[in-house]
Amino acid sequence: MRTGLNRAGLVPALALAAGLATAPAHAEISGGRVKVGVLTDMSGVYSDITGKGSVTAAQMAIDDCLKAECAGMTIEMISADHQNKADIASATARKWIDIDGVDVLADMSNASIQLAIAPLVKEKNRVALFPGGTARLTGDACQPGHVVQWMWDTYVQVAGIANRLTQPGTSWYLVTADYALGHQLEADTKAVVGARGGKVLGSVRHPFPAVDLSSPLLTAQGSGADIIALANAGNDTVSGIKTAREFGIMGSKQKLVAFFLTALDVKSVGLPTAQGTLLSEGFYWDLDEGTRAFSERFKAQNGKIPSAIHAGVYSSVLHYLKAVAAAKSDDATTVVKTMAELPIKDDVVRNAHLREDGRMVHDFYVFEVKAPEASKGEWDLYKLVATLPGDTAFRPLADSTCPAVTAARGAPKPAN
Repeated sequence: MRTGLNRAGLVPALALAAGLATAPAHAEISGGRVKVGVLTDMSGVYSDITGKGSVTAAQMAIDDCLKAECAGMTIEMISADHQNKADIASATARKWIDIDGVDVLADMSNASIQLAIAPLVKEKNRVALFPGGTARLTGDACQPGHVVQWMWDTYVQVAGIANRLTQPGTSWYLVTADYALGHQLEADTKAVVGARGGKVLGSVRHPFPAVDLSSPLLTAQGSGADIIALANAGNDTVSGIKTAREFGIMGSKQKLVAFFLTALDVKSVGLPTAQGTLLSEGFYWDLDEGTRAFSERFKAQNGKIPSAIHAGVYSSVLHYLKAVAAAKSDDATTVVKTMAELPIKDDVVRNAHLREDGRMVHDFYVFEVKAPEASKGEWDLYKLVATLPGDTAFRPLADSTCPAVTAARGAPKPAN
């Protein structure tokens, strides 16, 4: 495990002097400073779409807030590698909270880790900002006032594309990572496809991380399903697309869907291999002037365009810090309440608001990977197929299984 103090978002000398004059305005911020902890995958299967890029994104958010709403505040950041292990993540988070005084944790893009951290931040009265992950974080495992889920979840990653592709009788087959993220993607697929009159013929699970996806994909191909879906992420998805192309699935009558494919993954695979793959994402660098401006700034520091997770870390940390400044407090429930009250406005998300279950709802998108001849540049990778309003893309609040939400509306709490 690597834990270290990164470049702190500390206020320059002139701003410190100004901060002394305005100190009473932030008197309820414990210790006189806000501390952000980025708990991420620095070396594993998700390191390309999280890792150092998430640290860069969080620092960008700190720097941007210090130039505006957070002027006069002291903000620090630390980071660590969770190694995709829930026990290491939990131990690090406890140390950060109990010893290092961390107020808010960001990233943690691994479903098993997320489910371990959620009850911890409630116990310790801290905030966790998850840029994505299992839909259980705003369902049965929700912790309103402490857990905020920003860019995506397993439900919207599935629903965004399954609702578009599924007609009565459409058949699906899943290649699933055998851990919490894959299991939830599989469960959400069965629910969404079934509701549309389609059918899931079956699924085959592979170890996480995968070594060889040949056998699972041959099984999926042999099922005769109309759609083969990769219910995995990171390097497992990259491997799945390469293998699908090798086996002739791409370009056949069967469609290949990747539930969690990023632009960085597509760049790694290459357009000749990934072309035609369908996916849904909550962020793409080339959507509009705002996303392009943020992405250029990020690329200048990190060498690559941002993933949706990087964008989510930036947007969520920035909005959290704005809420701390507005509330003049770092108390967890106070800050999250203020996050829900403040308009969400940045270069990353569109038409966004924070619900009472901790879900940030915003526009979502369906993309198709471009053919090489259609690409006009190194990172020109996607064709926009559809823009989905957040209130229709994400699981409706009326269908929530979050105990606090169901209790508030007078429904019985779901069984444990």
